[in-house]
Amino acid sequence: MVTGKVFRYGDNVDTDVIIPARYLNAPSPEELAKHCMEDIDASFASTVRPGDIMVGGANFGCGSSREHAPIAIQACGVRCVIAASFARIFYRNAINIGFPILECPEAAAAIQSGDTVSVDFATGVIRDDTTAETFQAVAFPAFINRIVDHGGLLPYLKARQDEED
Repeated sequence: MVTGKVFRYGDNVDTDVIIPARYLNAPSPEELAKHCMEDIDASFASTVRPGDIMVGGANFGCGSSREHAPIAIQACGVRCVIAASFARIFYRNAINIGFPILECPEAAAAIQSGDTVSVDFATGVIRDDTTAETFQAVAFPAFINRIVDHGGLLPYLKARQDEED
């Protein structure tokens, strides 16, 4: 369960907006985080706090296949993204780095910037604590929860290999 303040964005937020291409050579996730969302929300990187939640509209993360986009969001301290829908490559990149994202069109339409939202990843329940509305996202299957719990696909595979040895 996570609870955080919401930063809300619209439809078709692409990877070039999440992390502009001019920063792709940044040496660390922390450096990427300093520039996250700056072309559409110049104050985001300086106002986001660990545990906050991002809400987007349809087709969140469209554009290029770079994994820098979910890395930048995660490095800012954002605990999850809730969106009406995700570009498939962004969805997979997020899971690969152990960053939870939830598709829920109803929540994405209703939740507003500044609201406080609680998310239960095990059940997929999203609660807007500001309005007392509750939404049901599809919870991750068990194998994706294991990947997220291990911090990403590579740590998960290493842990499985270590168990077999």
